[in-house]
Amino acid sequence: MTTTPIFQFGTSRFLQAHADLFISEAMKTGLALGPVTIVKTSGAADRDLRLAGLQAEKGFPVHVRGLHNGKVVDEVTMVTSVKRALSTAANWAEVVRIFVEEAKVVISNTADRGFDLDSTETHLPQGPPNSFPGKLLVLLRARFEANGNGLTVLPTELISRNGSTLAAIIRELADAWYQDAAFSGWIKQNVIYVNTLVDRIVSKALEPAGAVCEPYALWAIEKTEGMALPCRHPAILVADDISVHANLKLFILNLGHTALVQYWLDHQGSADLTVRQILEDGAARAWLEAVFSDEVMPGFAAMGLSEEAERYARTTIERFSNPFLDHYLSDISQNHSEKISRRIGGFLAWSGNADAPVLSRIRGLVS
Repeated sequence: MTTTPIFQFGTSRFLQAHADLFISEAMKTGLALGPVTIVKTSGAADRDLRLAGLQAEKGFPVHVRGLHNGKVVDEVTMVTSVKRALSTAANWAEVVRIFVEEAKVVISNTADRGFDLDSTETHLPQGPPNSFPGKLLVLLRARFEANGNGLTVLPTELISRNGSTLAAIIRELADAWYQDAAFSGWIKQNVIYVNTLVDRIVSKALEPAGAVCEPYALWAIEKTEGMALPCRHPAILVADDISVHANLKLFILNLGHTALVQYWLDHQGSADLTVRQILEDGAARAWLEAVFSDEVMPGFAAMGLSEEAERYARTTIERFSNPFLDHYLSDISQNHSEKISRRIGGFLAWSGNADAPVLSRIRGLVS
């Protein structure tokens, strides 16, 4: 039976077109730790067919479509890194065995609120816990009792300092559920939580498994003593500090999306447009480019990040112009006020660029 040193929480289309694809490509050149076991953590019945598709012998397709350096990319890769796809609801005993005996690296992608605890589980439940942190903790306990081998946890949830945040949740929950100093000490010494940042637009799920995504991809991993990597890949960047990449994404790509939504609302909000379609309007494109060049770039320059920001801004415009991606402004406009506060307001505070003339058009919405 194949051993799977990579243990993945979540069946998301994002991970299929990101970590699973990277590992599959790295396995072909001997640069991967090994294949993957994927575990479905929710009870959603519509994901059951996906489990079969994920572990199909021929693999599952990832269709990469978009622009890269001005050229059209339109290619399909079969991902063959996944050898098992299980459910915590139906296969808990096997999930525990694999986690205890095989896992060396844990990857997670459990949605926006995936780190939330179940308020009803104030004490250790009898069966598998409902929350992702609860499940991870019980599996860590089983590993502690069986062999005590440490491992690396690489969360990919879009949560600031996701590794550090998850570590704090697990440690607090361990104290509440087990009240075992030896176990709590083992977690602190032997479980390495790593902060990561992921960046790739995955626009569509394929059935029963697979995804459509853009060519651009980044997995920034903060260098942490003793950590193990799932693979080596051109899209994986290991750095001492990944906050630079987080700021590039938040204050260029995400800020650009929010700025375009405001432009759309101010000028033509009655027609639902995609990001690509609004950029086909020369005036809108020039306005966004002015926001980047006149207001955003000086902020990054003040931080000594001119080259990185200018390169990322060019790439962002190309990503926004993807001819295969229908990213509707109405979708991006959800929670618009909160996004303005976090993206526009956050940039103004971070850069000290509070008097920016272009951004001042929406600065009044910043709380």
